[in-house]
Amino acid sequence: MSPHGLRSGFNEALASSLAIKAYHESQDGQIGIILNLTPSYPRDEKNAEDVKAARIADAFFNRSFLDPAIKGEYPEDLIAIVKDLDMIPQHTSEDLKTIKDNTIDLLGINYYQPRRIKAKENPADIDPNCPMPEDYFDYYDMPNKKMNPYRGWEIYEKGIYDILINVRDHYGNIPCYISENGMGVEGEERYINANGQIEDDYRIDFIKDHLRYLHQAIQEGANCLGYHLWTCMDNWSWTNAYKNRYGLIAVDLDKEGKRTIKKSGYFFKTLAEQNGFSD
Repeated sequence: MSPHGLRSGFNEALASSLAIKAYHESQDGQIGIILNLTPSYPRDEKNAEDVKAARIADAFFNRSFLDPAIKGEYPEDLIAIVKDLDMIPQHTSEDLKTIKDNTIDLLGINYYQPRRIKAKENPADIDPNCPMPEDYFDYYDMPNKKMNPYRGWEIYEKGIYDILINVRDHYGNIPCYISENGMGVEGEERYINANGQIEDDYRIDFIKDHLRYLHQAIQEGANCLGYHLWTCMDNWSWTNAYKNRYGLIAVDLDKEGKRTIKKSGYFFKTLAEQNGFSD
């Protein structure tokens, strides 16, 4: 969270608004953005300090992007922190007006995991030249959580519901899509059956459990228009190449990239055709 980082974040919001302005001036359509939204949950919802810490984490990681994109302004609690650090990015009143007047028409939501937060247990030694969001909260390692051990990520299906209800209640119920949701697993060749197909029942369960909560949110009025799984086929990642496989279709790198539909691929085909599942 250096001054350069804050300036970069502000410039991203400004550039997005300028792109939206240019689009609306030349096109008759809708334009939006995709954000990774990771809801922040306090360790103890009855503990005011934990709740405050989770609220600050949400301001840094979610609302710093959501608010300017949808509301055209930054959250007041985040502004207060940055002012206290004397790190408000250089800007003009015209910049703020551009952000205010050019907000998105629709929102893409990437959801994979929650963020567990607790109040700082020891006072932070804040570096005045490079303070960090973690100076204001600690991460909480919740016991007995469901995990995807291959990514080191918690699996929390209700998070997709909480995000959509938050967008419904605090962001004008803007039209939105789940643009990414999925499960990366290492070493899926362990699950190849006699017919050469990967039996990834864990992925099918992951999809079903998230879709149940997505459906509940829609029933309760969330304006979610679609769900996109990450991803169609095993894909290359900037950080871990092909280590974790996310696809409905397996890619065999030892056989010139041979594609084989996984069990989840056939499940997803039926899901799409029937617009749902029975169990």
